[in-house]
Amino acid sequence: MTYKMGRNTVRDVWGGVHPSRRVGAELCLLAGLMLAVAYAGWLAPFARTAAAVRAGTLRLHVQANSDSAADQALKLQVRDAVLEAAGELFGAAGSREEAERMAAAALLELRRAAEEAVAAAGETCPVTVRLTEQYFPTTRYEGFTLPAGAYRAVRVELGAHAGRNWWCVLYPGLCLPAGTAPAEYGDEAEQALVFGQYEVRFALVELWERAICRDIPAADGIE
Repeated sequence: MTYKMGRNTVRDVWGGVHPSRRVGAELCLLAGLMLAVAYAGWLAPFARTAAAVRAGTLRLHVQANSDSAADQALKLQVRDAVLEAAGELFGAAGSREEAERMAAAALLELRRAAEEAVAAAGETCPVTVRLTEQYFPTTRYEGFTLPAGAYRAVRVELGAHAGRNWWCVLYPGLCLPAGTAPAEYGDEAEQALVFGQYEVRFALVELWERAICRDIPAADGIE
């Protein structure tokens, strides 16, 4: 058996809907349209700029052996040593890609700096340093904010790397010693996003990025 739909079928079906339900459906459609317009005009440009910030950033992630006071103190000593070495290594970098190539070539040197800090503290835990991609939630530092999402990062693991970790930025050199590397983004919109006031769009972008980055390891527990 076949059914034929005349050109008035849709109108006839819609006309058969109770008026109160029809008004509700129309309001839902209108609300959806308004949300789509709001996204296109308000959130989408912000999300594009956030994506550009992520693409132009090389982060540093140092994870402590454990949450003991001694391991957390050691993490900070290793952080300082790695940042000092990185400032000397990445000072000439002109882009995130170039900084990442420099980091790849200097992994042994960065590990050596971390190991020397461990030895100076009288500890013996092993150190691993590698380049990776990780998901980071929205991170607010003193003076700037980075949007959530997947970033390229230099990851330093101390011992069992089961403790609270410390994150910052190697490129641009926002966390490097002053004057050792570029400390700002080249694009005005990116500068405004990173150094402007925190706003609700960071949270909305994070909801979206958390959903699409499910398969990327997360850097949990900032200090």
